[in-house]
Amino acid sequence: MTQIERIRHMEELYDLATEAMKEQPMSASTHAKAQEAMAELAAYYGSDEWKQDFADDEAGLLPKDLKRGVLSEDGLWNLFTIDK
Repeated sequence: MTQIERIRHMEELYDLATEAMKEQPMSASTHAKAQEAMAELAAYYGSDEWKQDFADDEAGLLPKDLKRGVLSEDGLWNLFTIDK
């Protein structure tokens, strides 16, 4: 998986998890999908891959039109820590 593909994949997971948190009450199916997405995002956040993606973004090396919410330090942190 290329760097761009990885960031896009993580963005899809981030969007899925964020939307799932808005669903109240959350169905069992949605909960399972959200848990899987959050587990993968948790492994990515703070990993060497995330650090490199973050550094490349800060250096302006990623395409300007690339959605990159997962590279904001607050976005993922908030998803994991804010009481929903």
